[in-house]
Amino acid sequence: MSDRSKIEWTDATWNPVTGCTKISAACINCYAERFAERFRGVPGHPYEQGFDLKLWPERLTLPLRWEQPRAIFVNSMSDLFHPDVPDNFIKRVFDVMTQSKHHIFQVLTKRSERMLAWVQSNSSSDSNGNGKPTWPSHIWLGVSVENQNYAWRIKHLQSTPAHVRYLSIEPLLGGISLNAKLLDGIQWVIAGGESGPRARPMKPEWVNHIRQQCERYQVPFFFKQWGAYNQFGRQVGKKRAGRILNGKTWDAMPTFPSVAW
Repeated sequence: MSDRSKIEWTDATWNPVTGCTKISAACINCYAERFAERFRGVPGHPYEQGFDLKLWPERLTLPLRWEQPRAIFVNSMSDLFHPDVPDNFIKRVFDVMTQSKHHIFQVLTKRSERMLAWVQSNSSSDSNGNGKPTWPSHIWLGVSVENQNYAWRIKHLQSTPAHVRYLSIEPLLGGISLNAKLLDGIQWVIAGGESGPRARPMKPEWVNHIRQQCERYQVPFFFKQWGAYNQFGRQVGKKRAGRILNGKTWDAMPTFPSVAW
C-alpha cells in the first residue's frame, strides 16, 4: 500500500484487504502472492500471514487523510469481492470511497458475479424516483479478463451503474475478440503481458487485435507492458521488454468528467 505507485495506470494503492485465493488461469503466477509469501512468518510484518486473506480495518480511513487528489487502485494485493470478505466490510470500504470525492477509486475484480450482486443490493434510486440506480462517478468498476474463456465477466460489469467501467486484460493469455456487444458501455481497456519468473508469453497479434477493436469502437486503450517476453518472443525481463507497441506508448485514459479534478 502506497500513496505513490509504480503501476502505470494509477497513482496510489490502498489495501484494506490483503491476501486472496486462486480463481482462474491468470492467478497461477500471481505477483501479489509471490511478494506476500516472501514474508510469511516474519513477526510484525504486514505479510506475516503470507497471502492468507486478512481484513485491515485500521487502513479504512487512509484515503480521507490523503489531501492531494489521486487515482487509487483499490486492493492491489487482494480482491474486494472475495467470498471471505464480509458484506459489511465491503460497505465500509465503499463508504470511505463515497466520502473521498476528491479521489478516483479504481476497483478491480475477477469475482464479477459477487460484484454485480453487491452493487445491485447497495445502489439507491435517483432523486427523481424513477428507479434508476445512482452511483458515485469517482468510483470506477473493472473486471480482469485474461482470455476469451472469461469474457463472461464483462457482461456482469456492463450491468452495473458505474459511470466508468473498465477491463484489465492482464496478463493476456490468449486471443480475445472484443466486439461491439462486449465493448458496449466500456470506457477503458488496459492490456499487458505477464511478468515474473514463470511468465507465459503474450503474442503481439493478441494485443494488437484488442487495440484495433478499441480504436474501432472508440474505447480508450492503455498498453501497460510486454511483460517478461518482448514483442519478438524473447524472455528478456519486464524492464527490457518495455511497453512500446507499434513504435509508441498507448496511454489513453477515460475521457470522462470525473477525471478532471
